[in-house]
Amino acid sequence: MTVPSSPDDSYLKAVAAATERAVATAEPIRSEFDGASEAVRARVESRLDEQADALLGLSHDLHAHPEEGFAENRSVAAVADLVRGQGFEAQVGVGELPTALLATAGSGGPHVAVLAEYDALPGVGHACGHNIICSAGTGGFLGAAAALGEVGGRLSLIGTPAEEGGGGKEILARAGVFDDVDAVVMLHPFSHDVATHPFLGRRQVDVVFHGIAAHASAQPFMGRNALDAVVATYQGVSALRQHMPSGDRVHGIITDGGQRPNVVPERAAAQFYVRSADPDSLRDLAERIERIARGAAEMTGCGVELVWDGQYPYLPIRHNDALAARWAQHQSRRGRTSLPRGVVPEYLTGSTDLGNLSFRMPAMHPMIGLGDSGLSLHTAGFATAAGSEAGDRAVLDGAAGLALTAVDYLADERLRDAVHAEFEAAGGPLDVPRFFD
Repeated sequence: MTVPSSPDDSYLKAVAAATERAVATAEPIRSEFDGASEAVRARVESRLDEQADALLGLSHDLHAHPEEGFAENRSVAAVADLVRGQGFEAQVGVGELPTALLATAGSGGPHVAVLAEYDALPGVGHACGHNIICSAGTGGFLGAAAALGEVGGRLSLIGTPAEEGGGGKEILARAGVFDDVDAVVMLHPFSHDVATHPFLGRRQVDVVFHGIAAHASAQPFMGRNALDAVVATYQGVSALRQHMPSGDRVHGIITDGGQRPNVVPERAAAQFYVRSADPDSLRDLAERIERIARGAAEMTGCGVELVWDGQYPYLPIRHNDALAARWAQHQSRRGRTSLPRGVVPEYLTGSTDLGNLSFRMPAMHPMIGLGDSGLSLHTAGFATAAGSEAGDRAVLDGAAGLALTAVDYLADERLRDAVHAEFEAAGGPLDVPRFFD
């Protein structure tokens, strides 16, 4: 047996070196708004200091007991127990999702929600660091809640299951859980601290070809080869890549190639993920993939069935810069420099269902670094980092950033006006369910 050749990493090294140079010279992000008072910030930070051990305990517990999407029963129970232990009601099972959570504080006025993800990946556990997202989000809620008596408004902690391919946020949005929320804030661990890192929209398509079986030696001329149609589709997608915008991505696998070599395959199938940085270009790319598949069916005389979005599609993130700038200010208080967009290569990204919310309301989704610029999401190395001291620091720094940004939004009317003016200037709310119809 031969072994695969190792990829040459010279390009990766060059990119890493260029990134480090860009990081060293990046201009800090500024905010023109005051946010909450220093007294309010001190109250929030004091509350978080009191909760530090509990938040780290939650992070370690989730990291040691990873649960996949829609099955995060132990994880959501741990969050609910912590929140209830601090005197807040926590509903588990909202929006018709048994592992979704909602806790609220305050009444009247503007309403900001802090989001928590807690699903893990099969095989590699919290290799996307959702234990950090959950614990920091829970801390953000508890810290901000301590200041509601002074800043007013409402605050929610919303636990959103199954970000890893399940689209929990979209399910909850369609169930009305976010109907009265004015803005959402959350974070994501990463290799670097970045205030507004792009995430791509994503659609999924299953392409199934139906041919006619025949003996592959005796009467191959009586068959219609569904595998040929799959191969033609795969090659067509490969040819398309030359003509796609540089940030777009298509990747796929053959899920069914037939049963036996001596039978012309009457059924074959493939699955593709289609990603783009803009909703309209995502829709266009999906249409081009569909035309390739239908063309392959015509070439081979097969029938074709395309099943789009067995799970809800993900939109790219529409970042709110006014909120992100407040996050950057608060991270500087923690000794971090949250980088502007474009310093870290933008192809180092994936997709998230937070994008779907960001086209419904203003949203913040900064990246918080784990101290190693070489880390890559969805790897065993990232899972290790998520449970390390660097991961612990991200929990506490992230909780402070979320809490302080949330109270800024509630306390500063000028900031709120700017947040929503920016959202409207970007196109305002999108009817997400109908966009891909």
